Amino acid sequence: MLRDRPRWWTELLLIVIVYGAYSCARLLARGDVNTAIDNGLAILHLERSLWLNAEHPLNELFTQEAWLGVPSSFAYASLHYLVTPAVLVWLFRRRPLHYRLMRTWLLASTLLGLVGFTLMPTSPPRLLDPSYGFVDSMAQYSGYGWWSGEASAPSGMGDFTNQYAAMPSLHVGWSLWCGVAMWHYGRRSTLLRVLALGYPLTTMLVVMGTANHYFMDAVAGVLVMTAGLLLARPLLGLSHRLQTRFGLARPTPGTEHDSLQVARGGRQSVPAPRGRHPAGREPSGHNGSAQPRELAPPS
Repeated sequence: MLRDRPRWWTELLLIVIVYGAYSCARLLARGDVNTAIDNGLAILHLERSLWLNAEHPLNELFTQEAWLGVPSSFAYASLHYLVTPAVLVWLFRRRPLHYRLMRTWLLASTLLGLVGFTLMPTSPPRLLDPSYGFVDSMAQYSGYGWWSGEASAPSGMGDFTNQYAAMPSLHVGWSLWCGVAMWHYGRRSTLLRVLALGYPLTTMLVVMGTANHYFMDAVAGVLVMTAGLLLARPLLGLSHRLQTRFGLARPTPGTEHDSLQVARGGRQSVPAPRGRHPAGREPSGHNGSAQPRELAPPS
């Protein structure tokens, strides 16, 4: 029997396995450096033809103003790995009926991002020839933190990261996911609404200002998250059917069956208050219990 909230250890194991496979595959998808540089230059030229040249002024500002560059370097090197797990845990504990959908959305989008890294290895602006005018602000401010000149990887661990996995930007994608979660499930909290808007926007500025991503990388990150959201409900439904078919789960009223209906955008059945009936008639059934009535799912 499935419960409203999945077991924490199975969720942790699932996320560790998927992220581990993603990280290993990301390393294997390094591709040819010359191809990655050519792809990066193609994006840069496309942006210039469309008058989308936000990276240069932001990067110049971050490298000239340490009060902006240093916190931005810390943000790029850490928030990606702290905020997203924190939001996942919050959803797991406080929004169990919606947790599975949000988790599936995040994992599906992350795997789609891996497809992008594989098909289009891309050099970030900071790894282009200096003649293109970009400065690696992460390397410039590496003395303030644990990272080196190899993106957000800890000093001496550059071989364990793929520096040419710039397209799409999952820094932007994951921050967008966090923003949607905080906005939609934060019960109109003013603080969460501010964070929901501010975190993705700040992340977009940080990834461009530190010369780790182009503006088009950020756009691609949004598109990947959109595609992942469209796949999340079908994947969740498929998982539920497979578990039921193989006897791993038996949906019962009021548990995961209702959760799946909410995830699909359907209606959730809840019992009517005792002694009252929506149509004004006395309830019927064994022991005088009320018949269930249909309510629209919570927003």
